[in-house]
Amino acid sequence: MSPWARGGSLVRRSPSAIVWLFVGLVLTGCGTFTSTLRSEDALPPATVSDVEPVAVTPPAAEVPTITTTTDEEVAALPRSNAAEAPVTPSAPIIVAQATADPGAQNDDDEYDPWESFNEKMFTFNYNLDKYLLKPVARGYRAVLPEQAQIMIDNGFSNITWVPRFVNSLLQGKWEGALREVSRFVVNSTLGFGGLFDAAKTGDLKPSREDFGQTLGFWGAGPGPYLVMPFFGPMTVRDGIGRGVDGAMNPLNYFIPFFFDQLGMKIGETINDRALNYELFQGVEETTIDLYSSVRHFYLKRREQMIKE
Repeated sequence: MSPWARGGSLVRRSPSAIVWLFVGLVLTGCGTFTSTLRSEDALPPATVSDVEPVAVTPPAAEVPTITTTTDEEVAALPRSNAAEAPVTPSAPIIVAQATADPGAQNDDDEYDPWESFNEKMFTFNYNLDKYLLKPVARGYRAVLPEQAQIMIDNGFSNITWVPRFVNSLLQGKWEGALREVSRFVVNSTLGFGGLFDAAKTGDLKPSREDFGQTLGFWGAGPGPYLVMPFFGPMTVRDGIGRGVDGAMNPLNYFIPFFFDQLGMKIGETINDRALNYELFQGVEETTIDLYSSVRHFYLKRREQMIKE
């Protein structure tokens, strides 16, 4: 039986060993404090479609609220960059798009042996976004034009093409790998260093491959669900994947100093939060069991991405 299989007593009793191993991997590979302040494939923020939201009784602790947003609704949002700058796999912290499906949320496949710890970390991340990141993003939007935010986002996406390229190769997705190379060349030249997404005129869409998907593609199980402070939702497999992807990030080698990298990552996170500000305005409109919803749709979304 796999060490990650349900009922594995070691991981059930000793989450700290896995947690610190993961933190070490991420900090070593990414060299930044906030490399996953953006809940990447923590629903990028994954949009969920074809599911009707159903209100459920909130738990005793403070439970944030959320709304479901389909791809079509995202495109129709009143922000000019909805079509130009698609919601990245890096939406900050807790703001994964989710909806309630009580039957699905109790799915036995949602392996969460550290639920008590995870819920505390989830609440911490939610409050961090609510009281710190969101107000900062609001001020950021007030002083920086939206087009400038889009250009910054394009630049970061262009620089971090290497992990997407490598993981496309490792999964045998040759078209995706070629598309990443083409996008980098086009955007680095015609797009003035990647500030403009010139490749989109040629229908060269970015791939979404990462090392967590690569591990899943080759048969590695997801392991327990995990939420860490300052990090988006993940599984043990995806956490390891984030560390490997961070090690492939070219910025870590061109900007070798930790605090410089930290400043870059904080700036990227604030910019991303500002770009997606409207998507999260419905968070306090409908009270549901947000923790279970995010867990359910994160796991389902990751499973879907691996199969694509």
